[in-house]
Amino acid sequence: MKRIITVTVINQSGVLNRVTGLLMKRQFNIESITVGHTEQPGISKMTFIVNVEDEGKIEQLVKQLSKQIDVIKVNDITDKSTVIRELALIKVVAPPNLRGEINSIVDPFRGQVIDIGKNVVTYQVVGSPEKIDAFIELVKPYGIKELTRTGVTAFVRDSQLQQKTQLSLLQ
Repeated sequence: MKRIITVTVINQSGVLNRVTGLLMKRQFNIESITVGHTEQPGISKMTFIVNVEDEGKIEQLVKQLSKQIDVIKVNDITDKSTVIRELALIKVVAPPNLRGEINSIVDPFRGQVIDIGKNVVTYQVVGSPEKIDAFIELVKPYGIKELTRTGVTAFVRDSQLQQKTQLSLLQ
């Protein structure tokens, strides 16, 4: 089962190595990892997609990550209402006579053309991993020359209940 784990850390040298090292020692396969700055200077957030066969192991992992130096907060957000995004850049074999046909596939995915060559067009698609997978499957028959994905980044949505509570506090 795939789990989404977010780790908020103090942005210092070696913290990524320590966190991924812990995952490696516990034999978790990292399917995706993203790291980036947060709204707070000196603080970064890591988002991991890991494969877990035993649910008990994920609880143990969260506890062990929480004990790490430079780790501020660890969350397993898999079962929560989340916003999940990934970016993919896909070079598609697209001779001029097929570009209109290919673009008709790209439009529903809100893909953008970011580079055009003589017989290749590079598209950018942003969305859920499932959306990216669906796009790749549709353009695969034309020929994918190159493909790269950023990995998933995610956070928990604000629920309507939380928003109502916040509004009542403001009044």
